[in-house]
Amino acid sequence: MKDTTIRRFLTGQLLVAMPAMPDERFARTVIYVCAHTDDGAMGLVINRLFDGIDAGGLLEQLGIDGGDPDDRLRVHFGGPVEPGRGFVLHSTDYQREGTLRVEDEVALTATVDILRAITEGRGPRQCLLALGYAGWAAGQLDQEMQANGWLHVPADPTLLFDDDMDTKWERAIAKLGVSLPMLSAEVGHA
Repeated sequence: MKDTTIRRFLTGQLLVAMPAMPDERFARTVIYVCAHTDDGAMGLVINRLFDGIDAGGLLEQLGIDGGDPDDRLRVHFGGPVEPGRGFVLHSTDYQREGTLRVEDEVALTATVDILRAITEGRGPRQCLLALGYAGWAAGQLDQEMQANGWLHVPADPTLLFDDDMDTKWERAIAKLGVSLPMLSAEVGHA
């Protein structure tokens, strides 16, 4: 009997919203799945910035001096759940207590210490700061995928960490090897 557990769980994958995504909050989004188990899933939107919030102002509110010296931090809309909670998705060259290693090249840290490390030049080589997250209850993500709401593709550091927000959705779909007009909003069975 073949074990299908690895294929069923999407930790470390990208979720790509289908063109007809019914939830406007997720229209044309790409989400990095940080955790997916029998109990549910959690991910961060990686292609949408948080309107009206800049990293310098956020760091100042947190009492972190120095702003953002290399202007690497842009505040992303991570999702609608707990929008006041911050997460840093980053390369694994930064590991501290509280860091969750998601896969070989990607980790997640939700402590203020990583922001201090970034402003002091001791942080990860690549990073993405997000406020809020996308969350699914047990079985909910599977249902949304079966209802043709999401596709999934392998993640790669370029897609995760580059600043070209306008094309991430299209580039993620292109990883499937299909063109956008070929995607149907209809649910069907082979």
